[in-house]
Parts: sequence; C-alpha cells; structure tokens
Amino acid sequence: MNISATLFLAFGMSMDAFAVSISKGAALYKPKFREALRTGLIFGTIEASTPLVGWAMGMFASQFVLNWNHWIAFFLLLFLGARMLYEGLFGTPEDENEPRHRHGFWLLATTAIATSLDAMAVGVGLAFLQVNIWWTALAIGFATLIMTTLGIMIGRFIGPLLGKRAEILGGLVLIGIGVQILYSHFMAH
Repeated sequence: MNISATLFLAFGMSMDAFAVSISKGAALYKPKFREALRTGLIFGTIEASTPLVGWAMGMFASQFVLNWNHWIAFFLLLFLGARMLYEGLFGTPEDENEPRHRHGFWLLATTAIATSLDAMAVGVGLAFLQVNIWWTALAIGFATLIMTTLGIMIGRFIGPLLGKRAEILGGLVLIGIGVQILYSHFMAH
C-alpha cells in the first residue's frame, strides 16, 4: 500500500471515533484542549492497537473475528448509547448542579473499542497483503487522535446549544453507528 492509500485508510477508520467524539465533547461542560487530547490519546491508542490484533489473528486465518465483530460492536454501541439516552432523559438532579468536565477512562476505552472493531477486521485483511502493519497501525492511531481531539473541540461549541439534549443526541449517534455497522455487514453478504 502506498502512502496516500494508507492515509485514506487511516482517516476512514477514524470517522466513527470522530462522530462519537463530537457527542462526547457536547456532553461535557466547556472541555479544555487537554481533555480533548486525553480523549484523542485513548481513542488513538486503542484504534492503533486493534489492526495489530486483527493482523495477528489474520496471520492465523481466524474467521471468528470476521464472523462476529459486527455483533460485538453493535451490542457495545447499543449499550453505551442506551446509557447516554437514559442519562440524557432521566439524569439525576445533582447532575445539573455539577457539570461534567471529563468522561471516565473506562467509558472512553469501551467506546473506543466499540468504534475500532472495524479496524480489527481491516487488520485481518491486511495480514494477506504486503503492508507494513506497524506504520499502517500508527497512521490509523494518529489519524484517530487528530479526529477525536478535533471532535471533542467541535462538541465544545455544540454542547451549550444543545444542553442536556447533547447526551440524548450522543446516545442516538452511538446506536446509529451500531445499526450502520450491522447494516453494512448484511448488505456486503
């Protein structure tokens, strides 16, 4: 794969994380660049790791990942989206008194894993091509870091306009991405 193909792949893999990060940024109270970068690092690290895992599985010709990754991603995103919807609709009154300044690490990591399972499947496919998997994984991780950080900062400006509806919108985005993953899988087969 040449450099331009690698960059297209990297930024293509980061689009789910970008969409999710906008809603994550909108759900926070005036997130600082430091928080955006933290989120970008978490998403980027996980997104860079998953093609490596997929590549290793592809080297052993594992069909399990390809057969089930869409269901795993769908249920993770459905769970996270439903949680955000619930918090947006029925959040506790003390939530309004204390604005959230950052998301917990495990929530971000779980969301990053759910949005990066497609990169794992790509990694399986890359195992059968002549690519430098390390550079490709780094490109995917770096593109995701950039796009997620940018998404959080865009969400910063959208959040005050949406208020508590940002959490509801974020939940709907996560569920929508999960449905789109299932739809894409079934349309391809």
